[in-house]
Amino acid sequence: MQEKGNISIHTENIFPIIKKFLYSDHEIFLRELVSNAVDASQKLKQLSGMGEYKGELGELRVEVSFDEKAKTITISDKGIGLTADEIKKYINQIAFSGATEFVEKYKDKGDEQQIIGHFGLGFYSAFMVADKVEINSLSYQEGAESANWICDGSTEFEIKPGDRTERGTDIILHINEESAEFLNQARLQGILTKYCKFLPVEIKFGEKDESVKDGEDKDGKPQYKTVKKDNIINNPSPLWTKSPSELKDEDYLAFYRELYPFSEEPLFWIHLNVDYPFNLTGVLYFPKVKNELELQKNKIQLYSRQVFITDEVKDVVPEFLMLLHGVIDSPDIPLNVSRSFLQADGAVKKINTYITKKVADKLSELFKKDRKVFEDKWDNIGLFVKYGMLSDEKFYDKAKDFALLQNTDGECFTFDEYKEKVSVLQKDKDDNLVYLYATDPAKQHAFIESVKNKTYDVLKFDGPLDSHFIGTLEHKLEKTQLKRVDAETVDKLIDKDEKVESVLSDKEKETAKTLFEKAIDDKNSTVNVESLAADDMPVIVTMPEFMRRMKDMQKQGGGGMMMMGDMPDQYTVAVNANHPLIAKILKTENNEQLARQAYDLALLSQGLLEGAALTSFIKRSVAISAE
Repeated sequence: MQEKGNISIHTENIFPIIKKFLYSDHEIFLRELVSNAVDASQKLKQLSGMGEYKGELGELRVEVSFDEKAKTITISDKGIGLTADEIKKYINQIAFSGATEFVEKYKDKGDEQQIIGHFGLGFYSAFMVADKVEINSLSYQEGAESANWICDGSTEFEIKPGDRTERGTDIILHINEESAEFLNQARLQGILTKYCKFLPVEIKFGEKDESVKDGEDKDGKPQYKTVKKDNIINNPSPLWTKSPSELKDEDYLAFYRELYPFSEEPLFWIHLNVDYPFNLTGVLYFPKVKNELELQKNKIQLYSRQVFITDEVKDVVPEFLMLLHGVIDSPDIPLNVSRSFLQADGAVKKINTYITKKVADKLSELFKKDRKVFEDKWDNIGLFVKYGMLSDEKFYDKAKDFALLQNTDGECFTFDEYKEKVSVLQKDKDDNLVYLYATDPAKQHAFIESVKNKTYDVLKFDGPLDSHFIGTLEHKLEKTQLKRVDAETVDKLIDKDEKVESVLSDKEKETAKTLFEKAIDDKNSTVNVESLAADDMPVIVTMPEFMRRMKDMQKQGGGGMMMMGDMPDQYTVAVNANHPLIAKILKTENNEQLARQAYDLALLSQGLLEGAALTSFIKRSVAISAE
């Protein structure tokens, strides 16, 4: 039998569309053709299991090979095969999906989830890289004859008897000049590893050298030799396809190393395994991220029935969990016709919600199971938790019971625990609870010590998201304010309306104010002479809370200072009227220089003195010491 004819399509312009526009990346052709070969193998296995195929299955392996001289790439399988009539039905009618029809026919008899093919267009991706494509196939059906189909990329085809003697199909691509890059061992290996690494049928690509033991020498030392072994590029039974009950911690860690060979071991993981109301499997790992916002959004891989689709999963995975690593596999996630991009719909939203809930449940479980271990991991976990609480209202509601607040002494508290800890001492005159915090405990040490002298507690908020998290806490916690320790003098941070008498007269206070204004000579600094405790610092330089927050947000890319334009930093200089040094300065002749020295000491204690100003301060200190 020999026949010529026309491929049944609506327009002759469809081939240029397939070649140039359907698939965003030409390397996808290999994923599609290997997936089709895997489908053919899975179909045969399913028919055998149902008793509709009586023959021996043999080794159901897909093989990819290439011939650089002949400029061909061949994808071979030992699957279900095709008759000439089936080729005409499934190949010559573009977008008629054989997999779809097969699943519909046998949906009540087997596991249709193993059939990958979806649209019937995958085969035609071959024409992105080939001038001519051949199909050489022999069906599993008893008495079937081999068939050979040839097409040069036009709408014309030729079908004739083939020469294949074993069940299965060869797809032979005659590579065009523009795609010669694919006639390369490393290039093909890379594509297969990327897209086919976890396909459910073994994929062979040539051979590889392997060192094996070959006896021992006279001293008993093992000897090795190099042998050729089949190069199997995939793991047909990846961890996420197995039941959690049959896996151990080491299995999860080994799989993580397989996915990310150069990464530190993860903190813990979540095994996703749900079949209603959608099908979803996978494993998500919590990596060690410390206090850096490592938004590497290509760490979660999306698969559809073990075929790699993409590592851009922002619609499937909540934004705050993009920091996670791992694999998600779902046949229910809608893809575009080229299986390269997600199409957002209700199913995606449900999966997104489910993943959020699973993560919250896992964190809650860890917190309840071993509080100490949870606290030890908080430096890593905290970033995920805070990100989630900032971006997802439902996650906030769950996380508020296990989220931790850490003080500058390293102690950890839940929200309720911390409220109870400070509720007696840290209330202001209006009955507002005031949480004090530091963003850089080393630089703010003097302020921390000052508030600790009042037996107040100080929280540590030095993470990349904390400037935003502080605002969220103020919004969520009833009658609670958060103030940075260096935003005011201690008495103003928590204003209890308690008056401290001044040892200076009103006239002396005015003299001190004028003296420090002249010594500082900075129009962006406001000098106030205040009645503080005698053991407080003689001079305290603060920046208003709102400006502190804007600056903190700007550092983290929050754009806070964008609203303020180029407004210069504004400082308040509190001169402590009750400190003995201030009284001494007022009685000294060279008091302007001493006032400047006291001011610079305050800047130095806060890490605000640097560059030329620091050099000038050192020179003045040396000069004063020499007098």
